[in-house]
Amino acid sequence: MFVISLYNLKGGVGKTSSCVNFAYMAAKDGYRTLLWDLDPQGAASFYYNAEPKAKGSIKKIMEHTLSLEDAIMGTGYENLDIIPADISGRKMDILLDEQKSSKKYLKSLMKSIESEYDFVFIDCPPGFSLLADNIFNVSDVILMPVIPTTLSVRSYDLVKEYFTDKGVELDKLMCFFTMVDVRKNMHNDVMLELYKDKRFFEYYIPYTSGVEKMGLHNAPIEAFAPSSYAAICYRALWNEIKEGVLE
Repeated sequence: MFVISLYNLKGGVGKTSSCVNFAYMAAKDGYRTLLWDLDPQGAASFYYNAEPKAKGSIKKIMEHTLSLEDAIMGTGYENLDIIPADISGRKMDILLDEQKSSKKYLKSLMKSIESEYDFVFIDCPPGFSLLADNIFNVSDVILMPVIPTTLSVRSYDLVKEYFTDKGVELDKLMCFFTMVDVRKNMHNDVMLELYKDKRFFEYYIPYTSGVEKMGLHNAPIEAFAPSSYAAICYRALWNEIKEGVLE
C-alpha cells in the first residue's frame, strides 16, 4: 500500500481537485485505490457525491466504536473507494492528542487496510497540526501543489523548514505547479527558479475553467471531459508522478 497525501500549508491552491483527479486516474489504471477525505470541508467527498455512513464517523473511528473498514464506501467508479469527510474531523487534533504515541496513531490505524489497496490518497486540511504530523508520518509521499507566486513559494519554504525541525524526511516532499498562467512573467520566473530545486515535477496544471467545472459535474475531469486540456495536463502529470514514486 502506497500512501500519497495532498498537502499545503495554505488553502486555495488546487489541493483537493488534484487529489480527486489523481485518485481517479490511479483507479482507472487498475490500481485498487482509496481516497480518504480528512479535510472537514469535505470538498473531495462532494466531488464524489459521498457522505459518511454514520454521523460523527471520524470521532467513532478514533474511539474504536467504528472500524476504518466500515467507514469505507464505493464511489461508483471501478477500483475506487472513499472514506468521506465528517464534521467531527474538525476535532481530530483533540482526539489524536488523547491517544498514546499520537504522531503514529494514523499509521497504526491504517494497518488494517494495507493489504486491501495499492494506493491511498489523503486529502489533507491546510496548516501545521498534530493531524498533519500524523499524515506526514504515514505518507510515503507528501505531494504539494504550489502556485508560482511569492506567497505560495513562502509556504513551500515554511513546509521545508517544518519538515527539518520535526525530523520528517525531506525526500517525502514532492511538488508540482498548479493554477499556472504562462502569460504572467512572475509565474514563468518562479517556475524556472524552483525547477532547480529538483523537487518539482516537470508537468504542471494550468489555470483553466475545466478544473472549476468539476463542481458542476461532481466528478473528476477525466470522467466527464477526457479530451479537455485540463484532463490532458492532469493525465501527463499523474503519469510523471506514477513513474517517479514507483520507480
